[in-house]
Amino acid sequence: MAEPLLAPIGGVPALIETSEDLGEVFSKLKSGSGPIAIDAERASGYKYSARAYLIQIKRRGGGLHLIDPIAVGESPYWAEMSAAFSDQEWIIHASTQDLACLREVGIDPKIIFDTELAGRIAGCERVGLGPLTEQLLDVTLAKEHSAVDWSLRPLRPEWLNYAALDVELLIELRDEIEKLLIANKKLEWAKQDFAAILKSPPPPPRKDPWRRTSGIHKIRDLKALAIIRALWAARNEFAKEIDVAPGRVFNDETLLLIATKPPKGFGDFKKALLRRTRLTSMPFEEWFALFEEAQLLAGDELPKLRMPSEGLPAPKMWQSRNPLGYSRLTHARAAVIECAAENFMPAENLISPEAVRRACWPTPPTEIDDWVKFVSAELAEYGARSWQIELVAAPIAAILGEIEPLIVEVVPEEAEE
Repeated sequence: MAEPLLAPIGGVPALIETSEDLGEVFSKLKSGSGPIAIDAERASGYKYSARAYLIQIKRRGGGLHLIDPIAVGESPYWAEMSAAFSDQEWIIHASTQDLACLREVGIDPKIIFDTELAGRIAGCERVGLGPLTEQLLDVTLAKEHSAVDWSLRPLRPEWLNYAALDVELLIELRDEIEKLLIANKKLEWAKQDFAAILKSPPPPPRKDPWRRTSGIHKIRDLKALAIIRALWAARNEFAKEIDVAPGRVFNDETLLLIATKPPKGFGDFKKALLRRTRLTSMPFEEWFALFEEAQLLAGDELPKLRMPSEGLPAPKMWQSRNPLGYSRLTHARAAVIECAAENFMPAENLISPEAVRRACWPTPPTEIDDWVKFVSAELAEYGARSWQIELVAAPIAAILGEIEPLIVEVVPEEAEE
């Protein structure tokens, strides 16, 4: 049975709240050796921004440190720390979640080891920090405070204890996962994926983000959509201004209710918003004016029922729009799933589903002599790493001539599109 770890072995360190103290942390880290474990706590679901409200760092011989980036504020030591350790590996669990907020304060790793992604590639069944630590280190971490509002001050002692545990064993965990990767000849695969994460640009802004409103797929009335569009944008702008998660201004359920059962006047409109919010001070008059304007729209001023498709259609539409492409896709999926199983990893980590779709949609040119080379070039264009191409290019090339679809079970990733 795994041994529980309820607190950091050396105790919970004092919270760093000044630039001067951050400089001391920098000095202690420089006296250590090896990779640096780092983690950040954000206030997802509470704040509009994705900034870091706590940063945890540990290095062998350099100590474990908890830093309040809000209290420290701007400091030359953030950039100095980043520059001084540019040749060192930074260990991050689920790096794509934390890199943006770390870069925002000035920490910009040049080399990373993502323990979550590495665990997936290594073939671990569960890759959360707790399950990985239990599986590979035989230690159970105390994990009770993952959903708290980290923007609150002062930070509670039990929260700081929880946060410190996120990096307490991260270096040891990294070493165990590396052993698995080496044993299975996958270390280079993981390194390529880590490098791709660091090079990846931030995602572009969504087109018509208001269409992501929960439950909007049930609405067919264009005037209702116009109301949602107007109030969603107003809510988003207000939430950004006061740095509160939009759902805490008023939730999507309220937005849909106002759109589908429009209030009769300002009083009812205000009452509908106040019924589902924790805020009392909002620009009700301004929003009511937008609500009324949206109801007066007509013709081309109204939103379309569906956003014009950019890129490939959803896989569920392929059978009717591109039957041969659909046939190729079903066989390609099966080939990828089989290859992933042979290499003990999730199919989506073996190759991006989007890259597979891109390779299967167009009718393959008949004059191609080397189909594997052709597929390799297609996959590379859509971001596939060399190790991924080496594994899947030949299986995908082998099915491009298929004209009858396989009957395959829809995987969750595709069912959600």
